[in-house]
Amino acid sequence: MTRKNYVAVMGGAAALAFAASGALAQEYTLRLHQFLPAQANVPVQVLDVWADAVEEQSGGRIEVERYPSMQLGGTPPELIDQAIDGVADIVWTVVGYTPGRFPSTEVFELPFMVSDARAASCAYWTMFEEGMQEEFADVHILGTWVHGPGMFHTADPVEVPEDLEGMQIRGGSRLVNQLLERAGATPVGLPVPAVSEALSQGVIDGTTIPWEVTTALRVSELVSNHTEFEGPALYNLTFVLAMNNDAYNNLPEDLQQVIDDNSGLEFSIFAGGTQADADGPAREIAVDLGNNIITVDAATAEAEWLPLVAPIYDDWIADMEGRGLDGQAMIDRARELMSGDCANAGQ
Repeated sequence: MTRKNYVAVMGGAAALAFAASGALAQEYTLRLHQFLPAQANVPVQVLDVWADAVEEQSGGRIEVERYPSMQLGGTPPELIDQAIDGVADIVWTVVGYTPGRFPSTEVFELPFMVSDARAASCAYWTMFEEGMQEEFADVHILGTWVHGPGMFHTADPVEVPEDLEGMQIRGGSRLVNQLLERAGATPVGLPVPAVSEALSQGVIDGTTIPWEVTTALRVSELVSNHTEFEGPALYNLTFVLAMNNDAYNNLPEDLQQVIDDNSGLEFSIFAGGTQADADGPAREIAVDLGNNIITVDAATAEAEWLPLVAPIYDDWIADMEGRGLDGQAMIDRARELMSGDCANAGQ
């Protein structure tokens, strides 16, 4: 599901809905809260597209108020509870901001697990429907997706794990933090909005984020080395677009249908693919600045990086077993979906 296709599908549905309902006055206001600036890629290319479609398909009966940069208060790790408690009606958040709380989602955050964001986002929604709904029972989930390849952005070059030794690196997830520790780096827990200041003040020596986020955070201006990987990504993060249960249940059935029509598998694929597509333009900024872009080839990744990963997988499977979950089965299912039914997602 590309942005063009998604907009076309949703636009057609909006026209039908509007024709059927007529131009009605706004009756319901939904507050959408998230942590990035309004001009960042995800708010502009994903969340605004979603919100605009909902408003149009409701015939003007739903208004989606957009609150970027935590304007409703709190910190990014509090977003999911804000959706549960009704501080916001809808939130977009990184699931890993609350480590261990939604453990099944971490299957897509394992190092070198994901090769394609669309396929992984498709698999993520499929597995959400198959077995993750109990973990998210306190909210109404609208979409589940991952970003494009996570990578290193550092003051000094990183090609092999030893290059990380002694560095202070903002980790993308608790599983990436384990990899950093095994390489001799010190993981630093920071939400994405804090990365720019931490880099500019020398609090951290680098960060793990995908290319796409570097534009909003000016990362390519703050560090000059970027390490990407051939094949599966160093890591990916999982996201959810989550709605307060009462906010959803209090809508009349026809407006619930509008929300449903813009939720689920196709939206998840669209969101993940849109984030991944934004990697290219962001990478070009680093190229234009003359930064050093290191590409770790598959052979080097297998010889130097993958030995760090096996114990992380083993520990994660054991952790899942302690929670009553079959971690190996989740890994197998995710791989099966990404290479099978979801391999051509969005095409």
